[in-house]
Amino acid sequence: MESKFLPHIAYDSVIFGFSGEALKILIMEYHNTGMFALPGGFVYQDEDLNTAVKRGLRERTGLDDIYLEQFYTFGDLARFQPEVMERILRANEQDFAGWEWLMDRFISVSYYALINYRDVVPQPDALSDSCDWYPVKELPELILDHSKIVAKALETLRLNLDRKLIGGNLLPEQFTMQELQTVYEAILDTKLHRSAFQRKLLASDQLIRHEKRFTGKAHKAPYLYSFKR
Repeated sequence: MESKFLPHIAYDSVIFGFSGEALKILIMEYHNTGMFALPGGFVYQDEDLNTAVKRGLRERTGLDDIYLEQFYTFGDLARFQPEVMERILRANEQDFAGWEWLMDRFISVSYYALINYRDVVPQPDALSDSCDWYPVKELPELILDHSKIVAKALETLRLNLDRKLIGGNLLPEQFTMQELQTVYEAILDTKLHRSAFQRKLLASDQLIRHEKRFTGKAHKAPYLYSFKR
């Protein structure tokens, strides 16, 4: 088993989705442990790192066309806690023969993904009971340093947010200005002034304006927008 994977290298993915009201993250719960973690995995010996991460995302979300960005590498000695993986394997009644390598120390290369919440049917892996969306403000306690990984992913996303949203899929292809503002507020965790926000975005030359979205009240129909690619 060990020879199939690169030694001491893992990856963890912070998968962001937007429900229309809240920013959420995909979290897995390990079988019979009450332990929660980010989706992650290992890299085959004959596999590119980015290919491994995309493979893991596809297995958890069913999606291929995902905005993905590597943002940090976590290698503190404190993240070496072999008893955590030992507990997970015992809870799954796994024979330790051939799995000893999982108790080694791992450096984790971390990525974040921006995906359309409505496109995903989360799938747990073989060691997990569930893979579900949790609001960023209501995350369960996570194993190892996964809470630090989430915090770093949020910090990175908030930096240069305009560029990252253009490449991402948190919104549908066309959206209203109010929907766009709601995403910004969810990520930044702050309320924004409506007029100032619209002026800033319209002046940025990043948006294409389309026809109005009619819902039966023509005088209140908002324009639809999309990002320039």
